[in-house]
Amino acid sequence: MTDKKRLAFLQELSEVEGVSGREQEVGRVFKKHVSDYASRIEYDNLGSIIAYKDGQKDEPVIMLSGHIDEVGFLVHRIEDQGYIRFHPIGGWWGHVVLAQTVRITTSEGKKIFGVVGAQPPHGMPLEQRNRVMEIKDMYIDIGVKNKEEVEKLGVRVGDMITPYTPFRVMNDNKTLLGKAWDNRVGAAIAIEVLQNLKDVDHKATVVAAGTVQEEVGLRGARTAAYHIKPDIAFALDVTMSYDLPGAPNHPTKLGAGVALSIMDGSVIAHRGLFDFVEKIAKEKGIKYTYDLMTAGGTDAGEIHKQYAGVVTMTISVPCRYFHSHVSLVHIDDYLEAVKLVTEVVKAIDQKTLAEIKQAKQ
Repeated sequence: MTDKKRLAFLQELSEVEGVSGREQEVGRVFKKHVSDYASRIEYDNLGSIIAYKDGQKDEPVIMLSGHIDEVGFLVHRIEDQGYIRFHPIGGWWGHVVLAQTVRITTSEGKKIFGVVGAQPPHGMPLEQRNRVMEIKDMYIDIGVKNKEEVEKLGVRVGDMITPYTPFRVMNDNKTLLGKAWDNRVGAAIAIEVLQNLKDVDHKATVVAAGTVQEEVGLRGARTAAYHIKPDIAFALDVTMSYDLPGAPNHPTKLGAGVALSIMDGSVIAHRGLFDFVEKIAKEKGIKYTYDLMTAGGTDAGEIHKQYAGVVTMTISVPCRYFHSHVSLVHIDDYLEAVKLVTEVVKAIDQKTLAEIKQAKQ
């Protein structure tokens, strides 16, 4: 993939809209980019898209899980004056919601722009200025006079609301601004790895899964893993970037490389798999760092608990400001992640799997 095509690909994945439970548009983009590389494409009953690249018979099955849903909102109530109350999907901090531009997608697919209302501070009591407003007290203004005009536009209770953030390449020509890097970056890695395996004689069957409903409880990962029945799985996601003023001095930072996750709030990496991945990174000269996040989780949190247990770990890309309208990732970290996962899946066969499992015996 050329640099120009890759940026267009990442832009398309960032800008497409799909909160948890409303991922169809994202799934169609995912399918478009894997169709020419997959042996077959399937879906589970929650809507996760599952693209297989077949390997040899009796060799391991590797799941690459990148969730395709994003944090956002649903229309909760339409008030008589035409203002729209909304309900959060996924984790939001009230500070980052006010005065932002959003887009409502109606059930007919129509896109309606709006802004989250924010009062000017003039005459506002000090106590009110200093507190974080709760999302239940916020509203969206779409520039109409009453409820009837809202309904004429096709807006209904339950419609999807997403941040409106156009993709941009930042001033160092390396940092990429977009919405929903959590976790369109992981989905992009899975897609590009599958593309890299075209005409490659690999032993394992590799499955790129665009999972749904991660932001509301890792739900799609559970059903997709049950559908795939993997021997080994990688959750591909973003992680905290600790290069901000006042942040702890942790190694995951933009430009530091792909992050190998030791643990998070939902999973402890399988030590044998972790050591194998790190060995490949060293052999191939891939820039990497370590990640240990005590809160939050990834698809790995559900995948590793399926059946008798799945050999699982998370591989991440450092990201600033996720779970907000804007987030930043570094293209070099993304490329290192793609390279690492590609080399890892090429190196796995039954013998390797047996050696990885020995680490827990």
